[in-house]
Amino acid sequence: MDPRGEPPIQPDDPPSAIRHHLLGHPIDLAGHLAAHGPLRAPTLPNMTWQQAFITALEASGLTGRGGGAFPAWAKLAMANADGRGGILVVNGMESEPASDKDKVLLTRAPHLVLDGAQLLAAACGADEILVCIPQGWDAIADAVSCALYERAQRRYSVVTEYLVRPPYQFVAGEESALVQWIDRGKSLPVFRPDKSTPLRIGRLPALVHNAETLAHIALIARYGPDPFRARGTAEQPGTCLVTIGGAVSNPGVVEVEWGTSLQDIAQRATPCDAPTAFLIGGYGGAWVGPAHFDTPYSPMELGAIGVATGVGVMIVLAPTACGLAESARIARFLAEESSGQCGPCMYGLPAIADDLSRLAGGRTDPELLARLIRRLDQVDGRGACHHPDGAVRMVRSALQVFAPDVAMHMRGGFCPNVTSPSQLRFPRAVAV
Repeated sequence: MDPRGEPPIQPDDPPSAIRHHLLGHPIDLAGHLAAHGPLRAPTLPNMTWQQAFITALEASGLTGRGGGAFPAWAKLAMANADGRGGILVVNGMESEPASDKDKVLLTRAPHLVLDGAQLLAAACGADEILVCIPQGWDAIADAVSCALYERAQRRYSVVTEYLVRPPYQFVAGEESALVQWIDRGKSLPVFRPDKSTPLRIGRLPALVHNAETLAHIALIARYGPDPFRARGTAEQPGTCLVTIGGAVSNPGVVEVEWGTSLQDIAQRATPCDAPTAFLIGGYGGAWVGPAHFDTPYSPMELGAIGVATGVGVMIVLAPTACGLAESARIARFLAEESSGQCGPCMYGLPAIADDLSRLAGGRTDPELLARLIRRLDQVDGRGACHHPDGAVRMVRSALQVFAPDVAMHMRGGFCPNVTSPSQLRFPRAVAV
């Protein structure tokens, strides 16, 4: 039995194979092959295999787990339309401070992630694979380095895999910013109306996927799309990883089926007290109040209440925290982490953070709330990337979910929780 009292997961139980790795210890190449068998990717271009692979991805319904939720098969098909060859980029940056899912996968199941990268490289004819791990994350980089060494020693990988170390920055995990760093040494997001806009490194096409998406791809390729579709919902099949943090006794990464209620997901981490709100989607996500705790965790149902799954994060807020103060910390962090290449980030986000900090601290004036709302409208949708949009979404949701607190703070009322320790996680100290 595993720690939650569930039956042990066997290697031939593919729908839960990711959870099998999460519960176990770091696995070497021999253990990986014993669990899943060898990788079946062609060593030479094979159009029949390529089409069958794309068809299996489409049948599975797999969407990207990096925040965009774009269909994996469509992203591959567009990469092929842009020309065969190029570079496959494994996005292991996970710059969202509240997320741990890619870190867990890259330390406990690196070969599963790398197999997914090999399959995509074979499908689009990529000439090399770059695994991107931020500077400072040495434990994760060491685990990946060991996996790459094992694969090279056994000549297991068809396409050569390299480890690269971009600097850590919040926006560095955005795929266009990551490609820009590889190409030009600067983590600057590029304006892209949608995911159909191709990415390039020099003159070569680049296909970027995060670790969780690649792990799912490796399992779908081995076991077919049906076991994947057997979980989740008809509209959103499969499972996903969610990092649960905040005021919980057992924070960490869990694998859940799409359609599981928010309340049920939170209970897996044992909340310390009756939750007052959930932050869904990470620091660029949105707050959800108790009236929507039973909402199914899936893009369609969450979208109906103005929330997106984002990068797969749930933060549980307890009554001992001030939601406005926590939101002000997030707004300040997002303002400090911008790339500083456009007005909405350079000027809009700091101004929004200042206003929200004043509101949280009760240092209000009659025009503060109207000014804050006006600034949110001015910033929304006007950035070179979606970084300012995420900050706007989070602040707007805070004003709605914590509306009674807004009214009390606007009256200058005393909030004892403003000075409470933060229930959030940041890479450095962030003031209200």
